[in-house]
Amino acid sequence: MNRTLGYGLALVVALAAPFVGYPVFLMKLLCFGLFACAFNLLIGYTGLLSFGHAAFFGGAGYVTGHALAVLGLPFEAALVLGVLAAAALGFVMGLLAIRRQGIYFSMITLALAQMVYFAALRAPFTHGEDGLQGVPRGKLLGSVDLGNDLTLYYVVLAICVAGFALIVRTVHSPFGQVLKAIKENEARAISLGYDVDRYKLVAFVLSAALAGLAGATKTVVLGFETLTDVHWTMSGLVILMTLVGGMGTLAGPILGAFLIVALENKLGDLGNFLAEKTHVEWFASLGESVGIVTGLIFVACVLLFRRGIVGEIAAVLHAPVSRRRT
Repeated sequence: MNRTLGYGLALVVALAAPFVGYPVFLMKLLCFGLFACAFNLLIGYTGLLSFGHAAFFGGAGYVTGHALAVLGLPFEAALVLGVLAAAALGFVMGLLAIRRQGIYFSMITLALAQMVYFAALRAPFTHGEDGLQGVPRGKLLGSVDLGNDLTLYYVVLAICVAGFALIVRTVHSPFGQVLKAIKENEARAISLGYDVDRYKLVAFVLSAALAGLAGATKTVVLGFETLTDVHWTMSGLVILMTLVGGMGTLAGPILGAFLIVALENKLGDLGNFLAEKTHVEWFASLGESVGIVTGLIFVACVLLFRRGIVGEIAAVLHAPVSRRRT
């Protein structure tokens, strides 16, 4: 009941948000929130740490951008094509990576993702370091013009809500319970007769497809796609978002994504405001130190909030109940 109420309140806030904030920035927050949730499905509920999710995020963005800008496909077809490309890439990478465990799995995903990065750097349709520019937004169902920021915001909100709902349904399904069992004790899951590798592969492909949906939507929103989205630093960024918000929680990755993206975009404004109010010129250069600030936040979370912000809040709220039961 409390969870349903929380989701309802969050939806109301999201519906009213574009009348208060800048729609394009809010859409960017939604896309990265979905990206973090997709990654969390893999690490938080399956126990697989991937260092290569940027390949799905950026790869789908390139495919969708090319489909819209060059092939002239409709909005829906371009989005589906990007998701399918990410899922196919996830299937290939998953087949190769799930044969190993632990750090070996992570290193294989990183190596494969770097291959995707260099392919994007050299492929003609990605335009290399210049990136894919001038991606049109198109029309929804051939009639609704997505050039209007407010209209596109609600379309992006619907896409992200649908993606999040799919993740929630997956986590609470029998399939999701098997994933949790694999994370907790893989040997026991094998002894119970589950084909662990198959479950891992399905989870990997689903996570890749949802990450691709986030990347494809982001390309439509911003109108361009660059190598930044397929670089290994993007994989590191989504790991940071998930850990800060709370790995293994449903709302944690969204909160972590919102915090990190907001810092990257608004830290400079905050620094200028502080410099104006305090007359300390150092604050004016705060926008150039985003990496340092996010690094300090990560260190603080590791030392003080091991379960992430949402994880720690949930632990505090449930602590009295646990004491009563004991």
